[in-house]
Amino acid sequence: MVHGLGGTSNTFQPLMVRLGDLMVLRPDLPGCGRSATPSEALTIADVGDSLLALLKAQGLTRVHLVGHSMGTLICQRLAITAPECVASLSLIGALTEPSQAARTGLLARAATARSQGMQGIADQITASALAPRTLSEKGAAVAFVRESLMRQCPEGYAKCCEALSVAQLQDVRKISAPTLLLTGDCDPVAPVSMAQQLCDALPHATLRVLADCGHWATLEQPQACASALEAFIRSHPI
Repeated sequence: MVHGLGGTSNTFQPLMVRLGDLMVLRPDLPGCGRSATPSEALTIADVGDSLLALLKAQGLTRVHLVGHSMGTLICQRLAITAPECVASLSLIGALTEPSQAARTGLLARAATARSQGMQGIADQITASALAPRTLSEKGAAVAFVRESLMRQCPEGYAKCCEALSVAQLQDVRKISAPTLLLTGDCDPVAPVSMAQQLCDALPHATLRVLADCGHWATLEQPQACASALEAFIRSHPI
């Protein structure tokens, strides 16, 4: 399970009730959560390489990949560069590549994290990336997202922003693994139109749209996410 920008392994914690009998690896990516921040710059390729090294260290040769947000770009890359390792892909709030405006915004956010810390960023993302119903009815989910962002190392978060700002479109037509796309109907970061674009390009993809859901689907609609993931993963045994 590969979390996104501002996330940690705990992004997927609400899914463990349904998936806990499986062997699940949920690393905090470099610079995120409880993982150390590298001294050098980060790239999507670097993070993908670190995940392959983790699989090798665990003696795993073939896995189901589950990604959220920025993590979906890492999963897409692994499915292209190491297809023999990937039994299936589940992409939640999947990204293609940032627009030029988004690239500029990510660089500005990196600068803000370094100069002002994480509070303003946490407040802004909490207000803008969640569904209206989440904001009005699911206070614990809102608090979880805000705390996930607040607890990030500012330098680590900045380096992840910079990595995402230079991310390039993956040639997903090369992905042979069966793929599940989950996206929220209120997701402003990875809207349904982006998920549909990916679904149309992927050779073996299914799209499911989650109602009353923004960009943090595992926290906003955990039961629907877990149910969809469990059925999909178990239908593609390794």
